[in-house]
Amino acid sequence: MLVETKNKEFLFDDDRPFRSCHASTLIVLNRDNVLAAWFGGSEEGSDDVGIWGALRSNGVWSEPRQLAGDGSEPLWNPVLYRGADGVIALYYKAGKKIRSWRTMIMTSANEGKTWTSPKELVPGDVGGRGPVKNKPIPLIGGVLAAPASIETKERWDAFADLSSDGGASWQRSETIPLRRVTLPPSGETFFDKNAVTHKGVIQPTLWESSPGQVHMLLRSTESSIFRSDSMDGGRTWCEAYATGLPNNNSGIDLAQLDEGLLALVYNPVSGRHGERTPLVIRFSHDNGRSWEQEVVLEDEPGEYSYPAIVACGGELHLTYTWKRERIAYWRLTLDRKQS
Repeated sequence: MLVETKNKEFLFDDDRPFRSCHASTLIVLNRDNVLAAWFGGSEEGSDDVGIWGALRSNGVWSEPRQLAGDGSEPLWNPVLYRGADGVIALYYKAGKKIRSWRTMIMTSANEGKTWTSPKELVPGDVGGRGPVKNKPIPLIGGVLAAPASIETKERWDAFADLSSDGGASWQRSETIPLRRVTLPPSGETFFDKNAVTHKGVIQPTLWESSPGQVHMLLRSTESSIFRSDSMDGGRTWCEAYATGLPNNNSGIDLAQLDEGLLALVYNPVSGRHGERTPLVIRFSHDNGRSWEQEVVLEDEPGEYSYPAIVACGGELHLTYTWKRERIAYWRLTLDRKQS
């Protein structure tokens, strides 16, 4: 078995200071310390929804504390990233409507104990720049690549946001090309597994297989996880295509280990509004061409969704939404002989 040990915890109990929570993110500060964040409030999209965080130290999670939000507008989708200089960035979306989101950033130079005041990542941004759900990745050439997307009422589109100065400024890649198709009249047959017949794709997760060769998997409205590849460091991308992995129009995430092993966490369920259970991890030894060795995290009725996963040495750390009531955390140790 590829996974040698696995341990599950909750970040907080039922006496949480918010009714609902969702969209977690995490970074590993060292082998035993983990920083996590999520959004919480009365319900998703309400003005009282803010960004919350907790620190795991010596095997214990701190009490949740609010990091951002003043009750004037809802906040969404925090993303944590730690740069090579040790400074932690917290990105999140702000705005009442998804189509008019602004991306905000706060930073911490002391392991998340204190944070700078929030500011816009890209001044004048409308729709959301930078990471939309999943973590940025540092490319081999030094560029920071953030998985990004834009949602409007009519369509969803994804892209990569690229920074060559450590996140101080960003350059948007081209939009991921999609084969958008209008369905024929009722009664006519139609099948094209790579066609996009509804809104599209959002919330990519990224990895780099060799210098300049960057790949993304994407949430879609087409019942399958889609993929796109770049041969020029994320500036241009091939037409997105279906992977065959089922997708229930819910978030996914991926982590790459040092030896190139990929770990994907997702709901293996089809449908534009498919159930968000079970939640599993699968592994790829061939750059995402095939996936195997499934590890089930949750399979009971309920919502187990929006996972975030990171690799640290021979371990995987991940968080996800547990029934919109809690954030669950797993730590998995891999059998290095099999990986």
